[in-house]
Amino acid sequence: MVRVLFGLLGLIVAWSACVSSANAHPHVWITARSEVVYGPDGAMTGVRHAWTFDDMFTTYALQGLASKTKGVYTREELAPLAQTNVESLKEFNFFTFAKADGKKAKFNEPTDYYLEYKDSTLTLHFVLPLKAPVASKQLALEVFDPSYFIDFKFEDKDPIKLVGAPAACQMEFQRPNDGTENAQRLNENNFMSGDNSNYGAMFANKITVNCP
Repeated sequence: MVRVLFGLLGLIVAWSACVSSANAHPHVWITARSEVVYGPDGAMTGVRHAWTFDDMFTTYALQGLASKTKGVYTREELAPLAQTNVESLKEFNFFTFAKADGKKAKFNEPTDYYLEYKDSTLTLHFVLPLKAPVASKQLALEVFDPSYFIDFKFEDKDPIKLVGAPAACQMEFQRPNDGTENAQRLNENNFMSGDNSNYGAMFANKITVNCP
């Protein structure tokens, strides 16, 4: 097992490698909030995420991490862990997938990242900038883990915000259903043959922004 100092996402990599495809279900739970950010010219420039890890995972991740005050972790004390987290995210495409007018949009490395410890949980904050701003009539964003090792659930209140978007733009947010019906269609042979490599897509959070 990779130790905490290798970071939250490093742990996920180690654990997921040991999980059989026949056991496709989440082991880490994240509660998310996101902002879709636009520039002055009305083009989308990136996504700002805040991902809160479940309390059990938080407890494990903080084991052995030194702090001046017991039970209190400052942003500075968490900085090395935050850096490792965002570096590890690259391997997973930051669990964020975008299309502008049907064409794949790529992201740069995260910026403005930091970890926050509050109410016994860790929250990873970061900005995911696009490689090039896009002005599109339809923007489609999905947040999910293809392997479904991580479950992403967005906050009940104000889960998604548009920041700086043209006034005429309209946003739709679709939460995933429980996937029961689709999961029943995936028999044991599908799992064992590895055909569930994108199993988590059934549980994707889908954000669509339509601009005239």
